[in-house]
Amino acid sequence: MSAYQTLERRFARIAAISDALGILQWDTETLMPPGAADGRAEQLATLKVISHELLTDDDNADLLADAEHQTDLSDWQAANLHEMHRAYLHATAVPTDLVEANSRAVSRCEMVWRDARPAGDFAMLLPSLSEVLNLQRQIADAKAEALGCQPYEALLDTYEPSGNTDTIDRLFADLRGFLPGFLAQVLERQARRPDLLPLQGPFPVETQRALGVRMMQAVGFDFSRGRLDISLHPFCGGATHDVRLTTRYDEADFTKALMGVLHETGHAIYEQGRPAEWLGQPVSEARGMSLHESQSLLIEMQACRSRAFLEFAAPVMRESFGGTGPAWEADNLYRLYTRVEPGFIRVDADEVTYPAHILIRYELEKALIAGDMTLNDLPGAWNDGMRDLLGLKVPNDRLGCLQDIHWPGGAWGYFPTYTLGAMTAAQLFDAACRADDAVLPGIAKGDFSPLLGWLRTNIHAKGSLLPADELLKQATGRPLDAGVYQQHLRRRYLEEA
Repeated sequence: MSAYQTLERRFARIAAISDALGILQWDTETLMPPGAADGRAEQLATLKVISHELLTDDDNADLLADAEHQTDLSDWQAANLHEMHRAYLHATAVPTDLVEANSRAVSRCEMVWRDARPAGDFAMLLPSLSEVLNLQRQIADAKAEALGCQPYEALLDTYEPSGNTDTIDRLFADLRGFLPGFLAQVLERQARRPDLLPLQGPFPVETQRALGVRMMQAVGFDFSRGRLDISLHPFCGGATHDVRLTTRYDEADFTKALMGVLHETGHAIYEQGRPAEWLGQPVSEARGMSLHESQSLLIEMQACRSRAFLEFAAPVMRESFGGTGPAWEADNLYRLYTRVEPGFIRVDADEVTYPAHILIRYELEKALIAGDMTLNDLPGAWNDGMRDLLGLKVPNDRLGCLQDIHWPGGAWGYFPTYTLGAMTAAQLFDAACRADDAVLPGIAKGDFSPLLGWLRTNIHAKGSLLPADELLKQATGRPLDAGVYQQHLRRRYLEEA
């Protein structure tokens, strides 16, 4: 058996363990009884240790080196070997004692954050967050040496393989220059339009679920290989052949849950469309979080908040909830789903203001990792950013720098993928519509097959065969371009009637 074949077998075992972890983690968030928490924590920890041991086994370095010299590898095998090597570098770059120290620090910091956030007390979080930041800097330095990049880019690479800060800085600078003036134009135009008509509830959970399932089926979700459930925080997870997604319901407002379902469905159809012949190998995995987020935002924002989709969805919504009157017409629903209102909380932000929240976080976390600012300066710098980009005066840290769990949870380098994903979604949707003139008419009839077919061919079935920038260039004919995203926003929020 060749070195490459040995590695394939080993990584297939790692993938099987990852699938088991995915189902256990889904169950933890959805159905697990509280009394099982301690046992579940032990199960998860044990499986993670086994997976890590397989990945960092002493002979993997020799196997990888030997496989690099094999001359008979196909393009897919060579890409698979590249992903194996990347996973190995990430796993072995950081000393075990640093991994353990970070894990303990993150656990402590998350618990403190759960009390500090509702209290709006940043001083309460500062000592534990300082410990996490110090350890993240050490991890960044260790990974940067192994990967041959800058420290912040080493953290970014965990979520966005080969992510480049020069490219992100350029894209985000363009967006930063565009957003404030554009937002002012949108708000001025919105003020001249008719008032929104409220939708009167209640909206029973079972009816909301049935509507969500119907829309998931329209988009293309395969319920023979997945399911929809309820959790406190919506997510998409599960296993390779069993994609689990969740949402949460509010009987006073069905609109948020429905778009939450459609957002997670975008993630789910990406997972269900990965290359079948390579499942269980690293090359079959989604090509980073920006591209993954692009799939959820393409379905939710580009397709399902479009006027075309709401022409199809409006009568289905009326039928589902027995709605009558002009509030249930497509025009009112479209204005409801494209309402713009600057706010303090990222997860509640609309399509126009959301990027501002990410620009602020990206600049701050990059400066913190580099040591260009201290955590003592974080609240003030955060508030300055909110004032400059959204014109808001942050009243307290609960509505400011304490709102996200990412930094206490050790997810440094994750934030930029949200807006990179939104930009990618706009570019992919634009390319799909140009490539197939049946995409928009199909959406208007509830037929997503032209769009899904294009995504399957150009994105999903390619897994991690190509770097993200090359994948995007092949699919759209150009690298990531902030102008396409801005054009989408102008068209939707300033030009459409």
